[in-house]
Amino acid sequence: MPSFTVDGYDLSYAESGAGEPLVLVHGTLGDQRYWAPQMETLGKHYRVLALSLRHCWPGEWTADGDFTIDRHVADVAAFIRGLGAGPVRLVGHSRGGHIAFRVAERHPDLVRALVLAEPGGELDESLGGRPASGAQAGAFAEGAALIEAGDVEGGLRRIAEHTGGPGAWEKRSEARKAINRANARTLLGQRHEQRRPYSRAAAEAIRAPTLLVVGAQTLPNFVANADALEKHIKGCARVSIPNAAHSMSQDNPAAFDAAVLAFLERH
Repeated sequence: MPSFTVDGYDLSYAESGAGEPLVLVHGTLGDQRYWAPQMETLGKHYRVLALSLRHCWPGEWTADGDFTIDRHVADVAAFIRGLGAGPVRLVGHSRGGHIAFRVAERHPDLVRALVLAEPGGELDESLGGRPASGAQAGAFAEGAALIEAGDVEGGLRRIAEHTGGPGAWEKRSEARKAINRANARTLLGQRHEQRRPYSRAAAEAIRAPTLLVVGAQTLPNFVANADALEKHIKGCARVSIPNAAHSMSQDNPAAFDAAVLAFLERH
């Protein structure tokens, strides 16, 4: 399995295809295997590199305090620079979408085109959200507490239902459940990551051509994020994936891949 070293840590990744690089960033409780449905199709057009974020499988969780958005943004930026191929096309899903957004905001020279698949996080007051508390709350805190107490299945079910609605855990494939189980303890790292909410100024700072991807059957909080960002990212495009919820790249991979390729081929 190939890897790239950033600040003494080996970031593992899966690779498919050849040509210009396309970097994929997974979300909470995921790793590079989340993108398995995309590797062959996207690999026919690009050199696809699906990262496993720091401490995600095949790495191991360690309680060293560096499982944060800022750490992962720095890792992804270093990985892109290490490719030595100029700005890349960057795709992020959920928490990975938040990371991809921050890479584009902070390192505009590294991103040629940006795809945000239901980017996770909160909106600040400039985008109609609430004042930031700075602490993780709600379903993610509850899921982390269950996992820490030894109820891994219960914690994963709580997160799945938060992002996919009632019964979402039972509907997941065994392969997807195995990925979540392998990364369950990384949820503990998100409790204190002090994730900044999206702001209007940050959205307006995005210069890369951007596509927002939303599942047609997704939950309202993800729609609210997309609505707010779409208004303030200059020239932002948007597409809805039919018969899909938050995990649209797995729920309807053919439609997701087609939408992403159609956008990227123009950029």
